Amino acid sequence: MNIHEYQAKQLLAQYGVTVPAGDVCDTPEAAKTIAEKLFAKGDKVVVVKAQIHAGGRGKGTFKSGFQGGVKLCKTADDVFEKARAMIGQVLVTKQTGPEGRLVSKLLVAGAPVIKKELYLAVLLDRAVSRPLIMVSTEGGVDIEEVAAKTPEKIIRETIDPAVGMMPYQGRKLAVALGLKGDLIAQGAKLLLGVYKTWWECDASMVEINPLCIIEGADGRDTLVAVDAKSASMTTPCIATRTSRKCAIWPRRRRWRSKPASST
Repeated sequence: MNIHEYQAKQLLAQYGVTVPAGDVCDTPEAAKTIAEKLFAKGDKVVVVKAQIHAGGRGKGTFKSGFQGGVKLCKTADDVFEKARAMIGQVLVTKQTGPEGRLVSKLLVAGAPVIKKELYLAVLLDRAVSRPLIMVSTEGGVDIEEVAAKTPEKIIRETIDPAVGMMPYQGRKLAVALGLKGDLIAQGAKLLLGVYKTWWECDASMVEINPLCIIEGADGRDTLVAVDAKSASMTTPCIATRTSRKCAIWPRRRRWRSKPASST
């Protein structure tokens, strides 16, 4: 994962993917200010997330002894205290090794009540040199574990790179996730947005785990990308969304140069 969660969410939002409201900060005071704004807008709970290039943050341990790099808070003062315990400290997770990673930034965001957790990823299927979208109703857990124990719960959809992801494929995957009613259209739009993020930003993978169904402010169910990761996405893309410098791009350019009938 070459970019932080907050950066991945910023990019996804630019492509029409709904993400929880929030902002990144590097001081406890700034974290408190962000939290105060979120609570003022109606959020009941706020999450504070350490931003490091490693997974397993929630179950990690800081070398200071503080437990967990992901904390739920119900007051701005609590956000301040949690931020003070994280910023400038080294977090050790199952993916960092014993040396851990220094936490210099935090994501402070709204923590909506989750009704259902799903899984979504877009990556390159190197066996056939084509984009692959994977979805599962088993979100919020290690996808490798799902693949090992219940592989039938992972649905795969291969995309023709000459024409890109089609709306019917988004609807097909939304139905496969068990979405109904208005959520089918929401899901199809979100899937297309995630695919476009992956394609336009030259990522090797974009993963949303969990992709959640929450109750929106209007009482209707809404799809939100609660946690997002991206791998091998170049820094220029984060700033401009127009970088074409990563190693995957030349192959994608050749894909685009092919007529649809040749694939």
